[in-house]
Amino acid sequence: MRVTVSGSTGLIGGALVQRLRRDGHTVARLVRSTRQAGAGDVVWDPAAGTIDAAALEGVDAVVHLAGENVGTRWTEEKKRRIRESRVGGTRLVSEAISRLAHPPRVLVQASANGIYGDRGDEVLDETSAPGTGFLAEVGRDWEGASGHAESAGIRVVRLRFGVVLTAKGGAVQRLLLPFRMGVGGRLGSGRQWMPWISLDDAVEVVVRALHDERLRGAVNAVAGSARNADFTDALARALHRPALVPVPGFALRALFGQMADEALLSSQRVEPRRLREIGHMFHHPTLDTALAAALRDG
Repeated sequence: MRVTVSGSTGLIGGALVQRLRRDGHTVARLVRSTRQAGAGDVVWDPAAGTIDAAALEGVDAVVHLAGENVGTRWTEEKKRRIRESRVGGTRLVSEAISRLAHPPRVLVQASANGIYGDRGDEVLDETSAPGTGFLAEVGRDWEGASGHAESAGIRVVRLRFGVVLTAKGGAVQRLLLPFRMGVGGRLGSGRQWMPWISLDDAVEVVVRALHDERLRGAVNAVAGSARNADFTDALARALHRPALVPVPGFALRALFGQMADEALLSSQRVEPRRLREIGHMFHHPTLDTALAAALRDG
């Protein structure tokens, strides 16, 4: 296949590009300047709303993973960048490929479990309604931004990723130092549910979405969900360290403001219903095996 990938320097994107090339596919990256571009890469500027659409002509698939990092304190400017990088970038890609004479067969679009909002102990699958809050609103608009591609007859798969477990970045990388020093612990009450997936499985789900015609629309890209207290206990076990120092919710709010409530303390008990329906098997189906794999990454 000829596959174009945005977000190719991110956690999932970097591993995905390596996997696709290892499997014999031709991969072109969406890059932001000609200086970054290698042979066959496609230049775009999502902030300016420009993309070299002609370079996308005849590709078999597009994987759109680009988006601003949400894991820092949100100012109004930061929130604008989060929204625009997801909604505007997705709309730009979707509109460009929908107008091609020979469009791709499939668009695999990143989304996130934040679309469900803070839902306590409610079990959430792809039929569950979106929730409320900034991330939920962004999620609805983000997924809706690929509508042009869908209307053009392109199969669109919207992968709602949970927390991707790898020591190369994200949540696990940020937690390694305090846990190795013996000062790690649960966040807030620790009762909030956290959807998770190993990096290997995240890549595998993207590859599955590229090839499996049964997948379209929303797909929960998670292997399971765990309460935060159980997650931190599992990480402590994997590192052979205690998990004795909880971080109070008020301290997280003081450090991170709204982001703490929506990304660190909110609860999403997400289940991978669609993947189970098609018989998808995870490489790391338990939290312990996923964390062991994550620590090997580092």
